[in-house]
Amino acid sequence: MEIRVVNIEKKAGLIKELHKYKLIAELNDYQFKLIRAKREFVWHSHEETDEMFFVVEGRMRLAFRDKIFDLKKGELIVVPKGVEHKPVFDTECTLMLVEPRGTLNTGKTGGPLTDTELEWI
Repeated sequence: MEIRVVNIEKKAGLIKELHKYKLIAELNDYQFKLIRAKREFVWHSHEETDEMFFVVEGRMRLAFRDKIFDLKKGELIVVPKGVEHKPVFDTECTLMLVEPRGTLNTGKTGGPLTDTELEWI
């Protein structure tokens, strides 16, 4: 493994397309992913892992069945494993996720929003 510095803001600036996950780093079996999004996602959960959302640019809402959190640049939230949630991006937002390698963005929900093609930037 090459030792290098990763500038999250610079990496975010390289992303021109919406809804395609980009890899920026790995730590043991965990991947650091960036995505630029503007959409309402699907309800899903991850039975095998917690999931961390960090807002790099913009704003987002993270809906749970009993509450909604509004997040802005510089804020993060951890969703415990097995908890159903739905990310909502009313405006364009860049998000970093940290999760185990092989974790599907839609969990077991699947469907057309599942992204399995991760590109390194």
